[in-house]
Amino acid sequence: MWDLTCGLSALGIDCDMLCAHLENDVKEIDLNEHGRVICVPAITKKASTMIAPSMIKYMREHCNEYDIVHIHHPDPMACLALKLSGFSGKVIVHWHSDIISQKLGLGLYRPLQNWMLRRATKIIGTTPIYVQQSGELQKFKDKLDYVPIGIKPMKFDEEKASKVRKKYDGKKIVLSIGRLVPYKGYGYLIGAMQYLSEDYHLIIGGEGPLKNDLINQIDMLGLQDRVTMAGYVPEEDLSVLFGACSIFVLSSIMKTEAFGIVQLEAFSCGRPVVATKIPESGVPWVNEDGYSGLNVPIKNSKAIADAIVNICGGDYWYFAKNALDRYNKVFTYGKMINKIKNIYEKIL
Repeated sequence: MWDLTCGLSALGIDCDMLCAHLENDVKEIDLNEHGRVICVPAITKKASTMIAPSMIKYMREHCNEYDIVHIHHPDPMACLALKLSGFSGKVIVHWHSDIISQKLGLGLYRPLQNWMLRRATKIIGTTPIYVQQSGELQKFKDKLDYVPIGIKPMKFDEEKASKVRKKYDGKKIVLSIGRLVPYKGYGYLIGAMQYLSEDYHLIIGGEGPLKNDLINQIDMLGLQDRVTMAGYVPEEDLSVLFGACSIFVLSSIMKTEAFGIVQLEAFSCGRPVVATKIPESGVPWVNEDGYSGLNVPIKNSKAIADAIVNICGGDYWYFAKNALDRYNKVFTYGKMINKIKNIYEKIL
């Protein structure tokens, strides 16, 4: 939402981004003369959803100021605000992911979700795979389109990246970044280190509830000297790790991982990716198998290790060059902004 608001407003399109925060006041942030962020107070946050009646109030009072309402799903509060606003203009639903983990909540929310999909002028996914295979969207095929997420390139300081490599004695650094939660499949990535020689060192960046379990697994396997749990990585250090690594691994095992933006960050640094073939997810589409990297079955440590060796021990520079090429051809920030702009122009 932030990226689209910044990018579209920079092109002279008037954009407001409406969101909620756990504070008592309304905040407005001017991005430029065409863009602003309006942050309204929420009562609480439940099941990853801001409970913010103030969003309903804002939409009822201001909806007639807009030609398009662009909702990012899943966000039940935004959907309810649209439903109760009386807005009569065009609606775009940006479908980032099915609701997977909160089954009970989905049962209660589905009637409203289906209303939103019927109401939508256009439904945008982030990959062709997801919109083609999501069971929730199949009744609305005539409305479907996709716009890949685009990012600005990750730039790193080569001198600092070189120092990181020296810290690990010039070993090939395998990098993974993300929340330490079950769907990320980090246990399988750590398990893959058993099949790799001591020429490889794994760095996992991120915090989460599985941290102690993963540390215990590392200790049990005797991998203390070959796996680093880096914890939270500040933005300024993140680019250095991408620059220092030889390869990035996305070991996720569930459709909750719908896209995997970290793959784009790796691509933009010219780093090949090993990703997983998550059923119905866009992850293996993002990483073009045999070109920008390799995709392997989920929950398979040996397959992860074999793919790492095949890339790093084979024609590494073929994959590295193609990773950067895939970023430039498909996943740049500018391409994403322009595709959304074109969709706006077509529906108005």
